[in-house]
Amino acid sequence: MGEGDRTLRDHVALVTHAAGFAIRCHDGQKRKGASGQAFILHLAEVADLLAKALDEPDAPLVAAAWLHDVVEKTQIELAEIESLFGTKVASLVAEVSDDQSQPEAERHRMQIETIAEKSEGARLLRLADKISGLRELAEDPPADWDAARCRERLQFASDVAAGCRGLNGALDLLFDQAAAAAARSIDEMSATPAS
Repeated sequence: MGEGDRTLRDHVALVTHAAGFAIRCHDGQKRKGASGQAFILHLAEVADLLAKALDEPDAPLVAAAWLHDVVEKTQIELAEIESLFGTKVASLVAEVSDDQSQPEAERHRMQIETIAEKSEGARLLRLADKISGLRELAEDPPADWDAARCRERLQFASDVAAGCRGLNGALDLLFDQAAAAAARSIDEMSATPAS
């Protein structure tokens, strides 16, 4: 087996290991949408967005996409991510993990204020995460969210995305499409009388 083949094998192994680990960690978790889709579908979408949009393959970034919510939404700590997946993956996960001890409004404020300071990989990951979130907002909003709350989430995503623009044209375009679809969905929600 040549050096290139070994490298490719190692990269594929890293991504599939991260996917399997994420599936086990997030087992039983649901998205916020009214249909209650499995949370893992969000992680798969974020990883897929990055894998397809990158000009050069980046296995640690795609692995981090699978793992980006593990620290926030499970009992797994960053040290375990580093032990299993290496420093680069753990660093990316750390950059996009919010401090869960803070209230949501503070976490959102910090995301907006600090996104421009993050590494390029973390900003690409955050942008893909926001694309996935806006797609869900457009197609399957939480049942208990009104149009105003959905608008707030759209604005938050747009504010974070502003600090991620210019790194990847394909992701910028996908974000714009997702934001437009979310806006249309919110407008339709506003026009529909509450039952």
